[in-house]
Amino acid sequence: MADAAARMKAAIAGRTARIPRRSPATRLAMSLPAALVSFLFSAAPAHADLKLCNRMSYVIEAAIGIDDKAATATRGWFRIDPATCRVVVQGALTADRVLLNARALGVYGASPIPQNGTDTLCVAQDNFVIAAARQCRSGQTPAQFTQITPTQSDDGNLVAYLAEDSEYDDEQARLAGIQRLLVIAGYDAAPIDGVDGPKTQSALSAFLKSRGLASDIVQSANFFTTMVDAVQKPSPTGLTWCNDTQYKVMASVATDDGKAVTSRGWYRIDPGKCLHPDVTGTPKQIYSFAEAVDNDNRAIRIKDKPLNWGGAVQLCTRDSKFEVNEQGDCATRGLTALGFTTVDMTSGGKTLRFAMP
Repeated sequence: MADAAARMKAAIAGRTARIPRRSPATRLAMSLPAALVSFLFSAAPAHADLKLCNRMSYVIEAAIGIDDKAATATRGWFRIDPATCRVVVQGALTADRVLLNARALGVYGASPIPQNGTDTLCVAQDNFVIAAARQCRSGQTPAQFTQITPTQSDDGNLVAYLAEDSEYDDEQARLAGIQRLLVIAGYDAAPIDGVDGPKTQSALSAFLKSRGLASDIVQSANFFTTMVDAVQKPSPTGLTWCNDTQYKVMASVATDDGKAVTSRGWYRIDPGKCLHPDVTGTPKQIYSFAEAVDNDNRAIRIKDKPLNWGGAVQLCTRDSKFEVNEQGDCATRGLTALGFTTVDMTSGGKTLRFAMP
């Protein structure tokens, strides 16, 4: 574990401006994961901090639940970049149970992390501490938590790793995280596999040049913050959504490739933020629908009308994360038809701003 910690520290620092090259034999084909939580432990002395370590290709936010003598408290959100760890509980942990909920940043669109735990506890949208977390109050929402059973590692800390099906190591997770944000920002760094190559290097160089950034910033521990901030600014190419309201906005995009129309959602856009949906290839037409929602994901109504931004093109959606390739008979297939607007992309880029009426 000490050697693993040293490798993680080196991966976080980036070591050099050029991302380390890995052999094609180590390539891990990456698809949208059914993310999971895995735990790697070994015996060590008692009285340790509890650490969460991120081996996913996403910047995540974690919340923990502490169940102790029938009283349950929750605390969050702890932001954890790929290939980094964060202490979430300091000192000896005497709880009966420890529980975990994790979410990807809104910049990634629909969260790739399924929430299928057996405990329903209260969270809030922003940083929070909730002392009685089984009965939600105003501004709090229920979320699914999964019980974890930490064991102490060699350094004396309790540790849990958040992992994907691809089972990245620290170095691969950091590189895959950079690749994923480059793709969202509109650069060709696919496939997202944690393997270095000419496409990744070219995309990274173009990104740094377009933002006026020096190559050595890749070594910075704050590089993911820089990338996330860059992705959340309007782009001169591709589709960008910007949320100018005080509400959370959930959006869906649809593309027509000449053979079929595919609708996909939902993407969360926080107030004051922008987001580039992952539109790949060169579709013949792009469509967009968005709606403002409250902390309970209920539609915001202004003067008794839903606050949304759409149009006349009826396409299929569902309440949860979705990708639909056939657009006929939405209702008979258990789907909901919503009115999408046609996005004019003739200038090469389009920014849709969602504002109050």
